[in-house]
Amino acid sequence: MMRTDQTLLEQMQISEVEISNRMALLELGQDQLAQLAEYKALIEENIDFIVDEFYDKQTKIDEISLLIGDADTLGRLRSAQRKYVTDLFAGDYGIAYVNNRLRIGMVHKRIELYLSAVMTLKNLIFHVLKSNIRDTKKLESTLDVLDKLLYFDTTLVFDTYIDSLVSEIENAKRKTELYAKDLEEKVAERTEQLERQARLDPLTNLYNQRALQELMHKALLVAKRHQSCLSLIYFDIDEFKAVNDNQGHIKGDEVLKAIGDILLNNTRETDIACRYGGDEFCVILPECSAEDAEKLCHKIIQALQKKYPTLTLSMGICETGPVEFLEGDELIRLADEQMYLAKKDTGFKICVMAKD
Repeated sequence: MMRTDQTLLEQMQISEVEISNRMALLELGQDQLAQLAEYKALIEENIDFIVDEFYDKQTKIDEISLLIGDADTLGRLRSAQRKYVTDLFAGDYGIAYVNNRLRIGMVHKRIELYLSAVMTLKNLIFHVLKSNIRDTKKLESTLDVLDKLLYFDTTLVFDTYIDSLVSEIENAKRKTELYAKDLEEKVAERTEQLERQARLDPLTNLYNQRALQELMHKALLVAKRHQSCLSLIYFDIDEFKAVNDNQGHIKGDEVLKAIGDILLNNTRETDIACRYGGDEFCVILPECSAEDAEKLCHKIIQALQKKYPTLTLSMGICETGPVEFLEGDELIRLADEQMYLAKKDTGFKICVMAKD
């Protein structure tokens, strides 16, 4: 349930029993409180004097004057103060009375100013009572009851003031935790982006040579554990230097990016496509035979022919596993050798290393 759906009494968990217990501790029984009700009419007759004198003293304090701010606010405060004083002598000190006192604690951000104001108000009311009650014993008794009631009010104000501070701290803590969590997520996201950028070739969006070494090692470990074969395709673009020399590096970059797109669009999620450097590319194919790798090579060739009919590729394939496994560097070296064998012929050529 939201705080705005609860009264201050409900928020503070103050029941009628709690109110009775607090009053009992201050020796504020019905008989004592009834004494104040006897002077309700007297207080109402002098309410203008009490309120006028109170705010005359309060507005002379610069801090309080700045807090009040303007005449309209002062007018509202005067009305509220009239009600506060008359309620002291109304004879009803139950739920409604307590809830109104609790509300005062919600609006007082400077508790020392509140205590000063209570002292000023107390002295003014005492002055009125002393000037009009002739019976000394009755006067002393009435002042004692009023003093205890004002103390009772002050404890309620402190309760809500402290609760308000605790709520602000908890709210600040929640905001800090949310901010920290959001910051952690952003840092993690940015770290992931940076790590990914460090592993990717910016032009083709394929893994770079640095990432290839790590990914090859992991792929071979998985293949060994599962006792499955793994193939590697190694290829480059024939006469790529002529593309850069005759058509410019922008055209060359366009071709490299196109090959990156072709690899990404024609490989499986488990396959690892890399730009090894310059116009050389590698594709690690887990759980894939050399025969299946050759089929992928033809798909790559067909896709390239559609976009660049004059370009050709030289492609080498090497398979390892499922019983004996080559190391990553050796696998790359052998696939590279097959690629150079393919270059001996013109046009598209795929060379596959024969298994022992």
